[in-house]
Amino acid sequence: MSVQNTVESLAIGAKKAARKLAFESTTRKNNVLLRMAETLQEQKKFIQAENEKDLHAGREKGLSTAMLDRLALTDKVIDAMVAGLQEVVALPDPVGEVDEMIRRPNGLMVGRMRIPLGVIGMIYESRPNVTVDAAALCLKSGNAVILRGGSEAIHSNLALAKVLQDALETENIDPAAIQVIPVADREAVNVLLSLEDHLDLIIPRGGEGLIRFVAQNSRIPVLKHYKGVCHAFVDSVADFDAAAEIIMNGKTQRPGVCNALETLLVHKDIAGEFLPKIGARLIAAGVELRGCPQTKNILVDVKDAIEDDWYAEFLDLILAVRVVDDLDAAMDHIDRYGSQHTEVIVTANYANAQRFIKEVDASAVMVNASTRFSDGGQFGLGAEIGISTTKLHAYGPMGLKELTARKFIVYGDGQIRT
Repeated sequence: MSVQNTVESLAIGAKKAARKLAFESTTRKNNVLLRMAETLQEQKKFIQAENEKDLHAGREKGLSTAMLDRLALTDKVIDAMVAGLQEVVALPDPVGEVDEMIRRPNGLMVGRMRIPLGVIGMIYESRPNVTVDAAALCLKSGNAVILRGGSEAIHSNLALAKVLQDALETENIDPAAIQVIPVADREAVNVLLSLEDHLDLIIPRGGEGLIRFVAQNSRIPVLKHYKGVCHAFVDSVADFDAAAEIIMNGKTQRPGVCNALETLLVHKDIAGEFLPKIGARLIAAGVELRGCPQTKNILVDVKDAIEDDWYAEFLDLILAVRVVDDLDAAMDHIDRYGSQHTEVIVTANYANAQRFIKEVDASAVMVNASTRFSDGGQFGLGAEIGISTTKLHAYGPMGLKELTARKFIVYGDGQIRT
């Protein structure tokens, strides 16, 4: 079967499965999620044997230690996937939720009901645990999903898909509700992105190159974020100790993630006092600083920041630093260079905090907290399928509700329009 026919066949099956899945009860969906958790544990040796095929191929290709670490399905990773499934079971089911019910002057009752989106295409890289996370969230929200992981994880993803589909069959739910594209050929992505009659949404997760390719080539709506250029602005009335902890956490805890801190903005009135303190801590932690001229006048051993550094998502122990005149200058910088991901102000001034919250355009805006909290789990969503910096129809971390839409429902007793 050709790549075109293979992917089209998956999409046709997914659309059929989605129609039935949309009406499954919360109890049935939770039962299958719990069965998936049990089956992952029962089939751990099979999963890890298939994962070893990918790890062996990765070593042969010279994949980095970090890439191999992301690829490995260790006991700890599988336990985390099991825990993730159990967490999704505990989340409230948004499907069927009705709100905004109002009575019109003519007696009609008009409200809105949450419904699944339909069929979701998920395109992602490296981490095979995303297969289970995405499948769980899509299932609980009543959506069928077609998963296309990276070629380096093909055996792992197919093994996980088999385990998940076995659990679906055990609970008499169409296994086409969760499918992994079984070919590594990149043409499969192009075909998937063309199937606008069968898919309702595409969610890419990975590097900026992958996401831009998907956005430029999809005929289906895409929820995406290209990169996370996250800023922290330290105001003139900030608590220095709190600011230092927020900056260190944002930059050094996990520098390779999208909610890591990439640029530090410091008010000119406190730069001379604050920068030497935080600079020493950052440098001691192995962070390379790239600063504006004012920063370099205050700190030694700081590289010149070039224009590209202000746009950069370093994903490394590198931090761009700029001294700014005031709150307006900080917000102007964020407006020009930000990626609408996560922005932070550290301040004791309530009015400045409120202005920052209202005027900064980002999917998460925070006061006196680390950028690292920009995460579905940390925000109480239980889990997330990704982070969107688009505004139609989701903005920020996406949980179960963001995998649904709302339709209008109307109750009448014979009204006609005149």
